[in-house]
Amino acid sequence: MKNHLKEIEFSTEKFESALTDSDLEKYTLRLYIAGMTPKSVRAISNIKNICEVHLTGRYNLEVIDLYQTPQLAKGDQIIAAPTLIKKLPLPLRRIIGDMSNTEKLVVGLDLRKL
Repeated sequence: MKNHLKEIEFSTEKFESALTDSDLEKYTLRLYIAGMTPKSVRAISNIKNICEVHLTGRYNLEVIDLYQTPQLAKGDQIIAAPTLIKKLPLPLRRIIGDMSNTEKLVVGLDLRKL
């Protein structure tokens, strides 16, 4: 019986540790823009602000200008710009627009549940 209790305690510790570790996951984000239009500049600024508030030190944001590297759009199936892709942690998510709807962005990135 004592061994069974140790297994349960160990499982609980592992579970709680996994929850804590998931809060520290690194985010891999890719923002596609089309030139330095006002909408693109707003999208860059908005996503950087969200990342600094919610993901300080835990994110990698790559900004890709479709005018400079259009071949990258095909691989990620980009049909509009600006488009933000959350590659990691899974699930993959796509958010289109200037990223000005903070609540939608936070929920879309799984930073806060509905």
